[in-house]
Amino acid sequence: MSIFKHTRVVSMFTAASRLLGFLREVLMAHFFGTTLAKSAFDIAFKFPNLFRRLFGEGALSAAFVPVFAETLEQEGSERARQLSGRVATLLATVLLMITIGTVAVLSLLLNYGTFGPKAAAILPLLRIMFPYMFFICMVALCMGILNAMHRFALPAATPVLLNVAWIAALFLLCPRFGDSIDMRIFGVAWGILIAGVIQLAVQVPALLHCKMWPQFSFRWGDPQVRRVLLLMGPAAVGMGIHQINVVIDGFLAIWVGTWAPAALTYAERLIYLPLGIFATALSTVLLPTFSRQAARAELAGIATTMADSIRGLMLIMVPASIGLMVLTTPIVRLAFEWTGGRFDETSTIVTARALWFYAPGLIVFSLYKILVPAFYALKDTRTPVRIGIRAVLANLVLNVVFVLTWPDGFEHAGLACATVLASGLNCLALAVIITHRIGSPGWRSLGWSFLRTAFAALLMAVAVLAAQRLLPVVVPGLNCATKLGQLATVGICMVLGIGVYFGAALTLCRSECRALMQHKSNR
Repeated sequence: MSIFKHTRVVSMFTAASRLLGFLREVLMAHFFGTTLAKSAFDIAFKFPNLFRRLFGEGALSAAFVPVFAETLEQEGSERARQLSGRVATLLATVLLMITIGTVAVLSLLLNYGTFGPKAAAILPLLRIMFPYMFFICMVALCMGILNAMHRFALPAATPVLLNVAWIAALFLLCPRFGDSIDMRIFGVAWGILIAGVIQLAVQVPALLHCKMWPQFSFRWGDPQVRRVLLLMGPAAVGMGIHQINVVIDGFLAIWVGTWAPAALTYAERLIYLPLGIFATALSTVLLPTFSRQAARAELAGIATTMADSIRGLMLIMVPASIGLMVLTTPIVRLAFEWTGGRFDETSTIVTARALWFYAPGLIVFSLYKILVPAFYALKDTRTPVRIGIRAVLANLVLNVVFVLTWPDGFEHAGLACATVLASGLNCLALAVIITHRIGSPGWRSLGWSFLRTAFAALLMAVAVLAAQRLLPVVVPGLNCATKLGQLATVGICMVLGIGVYFGAALTLCRSECRALMQHKSNR
């Protein structure tokens, strides 16, 4: 099996999802800007995503996929189907109890409580969107089953449906909720819930086709189910702490200003676009691949796969990170600031500040997505948790320090900077530990590869900065106040930058380019 062959499939659909996600954020910026309604929506949406990471594609998938892959490899498909059914029944039962209880509590609070304007904006949206957690967690389990069967296309395509439903809600549902943005945001919330139902429904035919439709069973004493739960526990703790920290970040941001959560969300969307197209797709393929190699005790194979993945990642993410830092403000203005919309020049400034500090995170966020699946494949969910808890606590301390000490208007950018720094420390610790477990993937060689790639990217940055200064002189009619002028400026700079980078990379990074092309030719 070729890692990059499957990564290509996942990348295509992930790219489509990210592009649609980017489009939806452009539309959200146009309709809602950096208003309290948008920030309230962003914070409310973090809560179902918290549980999605706990019980869905995060802790459960990390625990379930290696056990399911091992069962499939050693005991056959029927035993694997029994395992999936018992885990699905347990998951559905727990999720339904959490959903019903949370919605009941929120209803009581809204009916009998008194809140300030920020809480009053967040809680009604949370009540609508929280049940999305049930559907998306069940979807994640189905996706884990299909990925373990090496069926990557549908799981990768499923997030596209969320973005399609979201965009449709902006045009079809929002106008039915009134004229004010405070009311129209409820249309988006209902669209999210509808999307969850659709995403779960499309998994059914694929599971039936693979003969892996879960046999729902309450026999939770199954030793394999207990193994999944034992592996899931530490991962749930670690991811839970991380996601709680994300929620705290949201509340710190809204404490800074009602515009700050929305600005951070727009900046994150621009980060997730390149991150999702390659790193998330690669991570999706690596977990079942590492799991199969671990089941065969091929530790050297894991190290080799990891090294190849890191080299491919660096060739893409290093220039993407530096390019975003160089073109931060022009990209934000081009993407979100449209005539007649609610995203104005002030919104551009605050979003660009957050994006500049998020941009280096492309490298460490991507590296994390390669390192962690190796631990999960070895059925070690404790180590990432143990290291992750320390990183999260460091992140929380840095968040508070930066919010209190950074200058006015930059506090939210401090939250972005803290996230990147803490993630870098996390990756460093994980890299040291995994080296002791499986052997070195060749860190010295990877270090030199990084330096060569970074130097090529810096040459690109110099060329782009020069182009930004010279374009108004070379092209006198270029008007950056118009969208066409902005598109031309960013487009020319990007094409020039890509050309300079690949020219430099082919000279400085020959072995990395050759390895990537060999993977491509072996697909």
